[in-house]
Amino acid sequence: MIAAGEVIASFIESRTGYRLATVAPPSESALVEAFGSNNAHIASLSPFAYMLARRNGWVTALLGSARDEQAFYGAQFIANREEGLTAYFDPVRNENTAESVQALKQFEGKKPCWSDAASPSGYVVPLGLLNQAQVATRSGAILRGQPSVVRAVYAQDICDFGATFIDARQSPALESDYPDVLDRVIVIWRIPAVIPYENISISNLLPLEMHRVIQRAFIDLMLTAEGKSAMQTAYGMDALQIVENEMYDEFEEYVRASKLDLPSLLDDLEP
Repeated sequence: MIAAGEVIASFIESRTGYRLATVAPPSESALVEAFGSNNAHIASLSPFAYMLARRNGWVTALLGSARDEQAFYGAQFIANREEGLTAYFDPVRNENTAESVQALKQFEGKKPCWSDAASPSGYVVPLGLLNQAQVATRSGAILRGQPSVVRAVYAQDICDFGATFIDARQSPALESDYPDVLDRVIVIWRIPAVIPYENISISNLLPLEMHRVIQRAFIDLMLTAEGKSAMQTAYGMDALQIVENEMYDEFEEYVRASKLDLPSLLDDLEP
């Protein structure tokens, strides 16, 4: 990873004339703090790390990691068909048929399954939506992984509904054991694509001109085979899209509505 970082730094130096030093911080929490103390200037940040740094006014998002040409993804509430809950999602038209408040109020007093305590799609954002709709559920079951949430909903013996990314029901881990999963586990309501992947952020202490030049350098870097390989190794990024801070506002709204502590969420992500 360090070697890949050197490749990235060398390319950016060649395109900008700036001198870069590559560092592997001990944790992402330490990385966020380094932005606050002016000891970090460019980094890949997870969604929660970016939110924490942004709330403190330390960073600006330059580029978002993109998968299937999208820098943001959605989530969904699911339930077993036999639960008798009403689906407010039309799979044919691929759209919700009601507002979230109407769809989610039927979860009042029900028990949810969550994938883990720091999953944006499997816990944090869905919880934020439930809180916004003033829906009080029973204490949820925290499972290990989103396919596990689908399994639990399928079996009907752990929870009344669950939340996953779109579409965890089609996970290869489920195909052989649950051939009828798409029929038995239905989508109640889908959360639009507001959840970000990792991004490349830059310190707000650097001049705006440096923001633009470095952003362009990263874009050019991804056009080279060596650069793209280095980005995959260092950051796990296969493609980048230009993003702006305002594009993260809705995600921020749901994270705040979840009433969860951001530093704690970030720590939960640490190995």
